[in-house]
Amino acid sequence: MAVYFTSDTHFSDPRVLAIDRRPFASLADHDAALIAAWRERVREGDVVWHLGDFARDRPAGRAAEILARLPGEKHLLVGNNDPDSVTALPFWASVAPYAEIAVEGQRLVLCHYPFRTWRDSAKGVIDLHGHSHGRLTPIPRQYDVGVDVWDYRPVTLAEIRARRRRGPPRPPPARQARTP
Repeated sequence: MAVYFTSDTHFSDPRVLAIDRRPFASLADHDAALIAAWRERVREGDVVWHLGDFARDRPAGRAAEILARLPGEKHLLVGNNDPDSVTALPFWASVAPYAEIAVEGQRLVLCHYPFRTWRDSAKGVIDLHGHSHGRLTPIPRQYDVGVDVWDYRPVTLAEIRARRRRGPPRPPPARQARTP
């Protein structure tokens, strides 16, 4: 069993193509690509924590149709764009605004919104969040798990931690001009 994290899929939400400049020709292409990316990684028996903004429910029933196609035990931490029709779907193992869990011995605080401080942050607890679509400068032990940051797919805690250790990509060194 693997544990995955994701956020801000915004299924069925046409605003995401323009606002977040996602590289899809249409909303149908967007939804299909995110569903495929999820299905490539997540298997039945895996656990997925979706940290909010799962979907708009337009047309009615579209969110249920998508959620039913996604494997794994799915937990939703409600985001600002999750309507009641989405949070009430029977496919969720749990629905809450906030959670504290442990994965691989690491304590985690999970919420759609990024915190500037959180319970036991000075004791090594990690904050996973969504909402900012990769636009927020992270602080130590804080990670954005939104699909905009992770190639439109759910990620494991090991992947999240490895990226921070490597740091952001560095630009190539400047070329020195030759003097005659």
